[in-house]
Amino acid sequence: MSDEFPDRLSVDPNSPYYNADILARDVGIRFKGIEKTNVEEYCISEGWVRVTAGNAKDRHGNPLTIKVHGPVEPYFRDKK
Repeated sequence: MSDEFPDRLSVDPNSPYYNADILARDVGIRFKGIEKTNVEEYCISEGWVRVTAGNAKDRHGNPLTIKVHGPVEPYFRDKK
């Protein structure tokens, strides 16, 4: 497997941007220079992340998310 990240990645298995092989490598996200642990989805080219909004759920039981814009830097935590 290469060390290239897709432009867009989601942790939701129902999303078309879900990739289990990449997520198995423990992906970390730096957003505006700060490591975020509550990222549900990101897009590098458009410069945004979707983060969970507390413990709130939508009507389908999925966490509510907020889209925040800024520089996105994905990295593999398993790579030293």
